Amino acid sequence: MNSSLFERTMISNEKNQLFLSRNTGLTALRDSYVLEFLDVPEHHKEMELRKAIIANLRDFILEFGKDFSFVGEEYRVQVGNTDFNIDLLFYNRELSCLVAIELKIGRFKPEHLGQLEFYLEALDRDVKKQNENPSVGLVLCSKKDDAVVEYALSRSLSPALIAEYQTHLPHKALLTNKLRELRELAEAEGLVDDDEDSDTEK
Repeated sequence: MNSSLFERTMISNEKNQLFLSRNTGLTALRDSYVLEFLDVPEHHKEMELRKAIIANLRDFILEFGKDFSFVGEEYRVQVGNTDFNIDLLFYNRELSCLVAIELKIGRFKPEHLGQLEFYLEALDRDVKKQNENPSVGLVLCSKKDDAVVEYALSRSLSPALIAEYQTHLPHKALLTNKLRELRELAEAEGLVDDDEDSDTEK
């Protein structure tokens, strides 16, 4: 309750409705994460962020949700004669798949998605076990433009999402207002009926 998890999850579901419906394996991921427990400086480097996550792995997994298990940091995959490193690799027991996380300290750029999709292909070809589902990915960045994200993901066939992280918890009233705006927009577009809306309010 203190972390406003309900509001943040509902906002994520509304914003990612199109992509969640197309890739059911993404339901374990959200649109934004609050990492206030990392205690990183305001202007931090990607390596500082990654090291802080590893040092606070328990809290990081709690923020991400249940059934995540840590596999590796800077996880190496080899394609041809070239080595590549995935920032963070997890396994999700509920989804039965690997979850690759790429950290970006700046604003999301479309090429970040291309990099992640490359890693997912490498994981599925060379790391994934036969009984596991296709790997899913997340670009975790400090800022993103929703229009750029929508364009980048619109033709992507990979199960991937773009999420924003914050190092401080947003005010609950701000989240509640944002959730209300998204619900009104969904109702106006006919994505939510009145009965469903009343159930959510309860």
